Formats: sequence, structure tokens, C-alpha cells
Amino acid sequence: MLLYYWGLFRVCYFSVPLKEKKLMEVKLGELPSWILMRDFTPKGIAGAFQRGYDRYYNKYINVRKGSISGVNMILAAYVLFSYCISYKELKHERLRKYH
Repeated sequence: MLLYYWGLFRVCYFSVPLKEKKLMEVKLGELPSWILMRDFTPKGIAGAFQRGYDRYYNKYINVRKGSISGVNMILAAYVLFSYCISYKELKHERLRKYH
């Protein structure tokens, strides 16, 4: 909002309530109270996953000139997740100098 004040333009900033701020807009001191304001019910968590999926789909999949990058991200996440799950079994099969 611009205000005209004695011949000069001045910008007036309004504070946004903490509940409406996005994660990247929250300061470190406000982070614990911001996390406690989130909805941790099953419906709230499902809604968060749905919003994330919709955001991903509209940004990478549902575009006019699409590329393979959106599918590659899902594939990379799957490979990383699979590696993390099977790491306990894989670490015993390493080549070592001394057995």
C-alpha cells in the first residue's frame, strides 16, 4: 500500500498473522509456534499431501511444453527412497580391505 505523505511516497507494510505465513516467510524464532499452529489431524495431513501433489502436477506435468524433468524427479525420489530402505542389507556387501 502506498501512502502519499508530505510529497513523498512511503510504503506501509502490514503484518501478516503467523498462521497465514508460508514456511519460507517464518523467522527462526517464530518457527516452533508456527509448527504448533499446523493441522496434524489425518484430514490436515492428507490435505497437505494433496496440495503438494497439486502444486507438483501443475508445475511440472500439466504444462504446455512439458519435458521429462517432472517424471525424472519422481524416479530419482523413488531410487533414493529404495536405497535408504535397503541400506541395512547393502552395507554388508561392501568390498573391504579386511574382512
